[in-house]
Amino acid sequence: MEPGTARIAVDLLGGDDAPAVVVDGALRAVRTDPDLHLLLVGPTEVADGLIGALDPEQRARVTVRPVRTAVGMADHPTAARAESTVRAAVTAVREGLADALVSAGSTGATVTAAALGLGRWTGVRRPALVATLPAVAGPVVLLDVGGTLEPGPATLARHAVLGAAYAAVAHAVAAPRVGLLSVGTEAGKGDRLRRSADPALAAVPLPCDARYVGLVEGYDVSVGTRADVVVTDGFTGNVLLKAIEGAYAMAGGPPASGGAPRAAALLGVAGTVVVCHGAARPDDVASGIALAAHLWRCGATDTVSALLAGLPQDPAPIDTEVAP
Repeated sequence: MEPGTARIAVDLLGGDDAPAVVVDGALRAVRTDPDLHLLLVGPTEVADGLIGALDPEQRARVTVRPVRTAVGMADHPTAARAESTVRAAVTAVREGLADALVSAGSTGATVTAAALGLGRWTGVRRPALVATLPAVAGPVVLLDVGGTLEPGPATLARHAVLGAAYAAVAHAVAAPRVGLLSVGTEAGKGDRLRRSADPALAAVPLPCDARYVGLVEGYDVSVGTRADVVVTDGFTGNVLLKAIEGAYAMAGGPPASGGAPRAAALLGVAGTVVVCHGAARPDDVASGIALAAHLWRCGATDTVSALLAGLPQDPAPIDTEVAP
């Protein structure tokens, strides 16, 4: 267990089976990590049920911010602009009452609330959700897995920078190899976006001695011998991530080298934000809280942001993207 206090705001009403699974996951997290403090954002009666199940020492590490409104999984992301549990969790981070936040609610709403409430990093128009998969040769960082569904080439190039820095900072990957997901490894393969993004990724300066290795295919995400970071659009990345999760389930579980990706970090906003799967189970929520605590303790958000700021900035690249 990493040392250091971590204060995590937890959206009690986010997720398909909230609040029950969120409460269960939060209980597991606070019992496992003696330096973890939780700010429970949601109805008081729900929070009280969780607190009542803890012993006195654990209880002292839990506080409550009463909020009764949630953004539904089918709601438009702009619903996050109104008062809700996810917006209140973001506000707690902005106000310094929490170090990070975790939500299993609507991804679009969480990304919108975080971008509006915390602000974006300089040079990042579109934040990215990054998941880490237990590949055969070691961890593989996959992004985007749902933050930006229809990016342009410039955004994919920026996400390559984010992914390389994240792999080095959060997972201690030395000189990360960065690949672009496509349908073949030969130059010119893929759709219009991939064909445009390939030279953009080849030209962008990468931090942490990272290097671009070109196009990679789907099996490279699970094998991990060609790339440590795989860049793709949020639509394809989300579908791929869930397909891999399904394959793990059919095979009886993830490989022995590590667990299935149960949560994703949001990169590009000025705060530590972790998004869990909408269908998260208690273990998934606990894993998301542990990831948020790890990222805070190792200073991942600030370090990745500083690495990005130290690189040459592209002069206002133009992308064809769908506005949030």
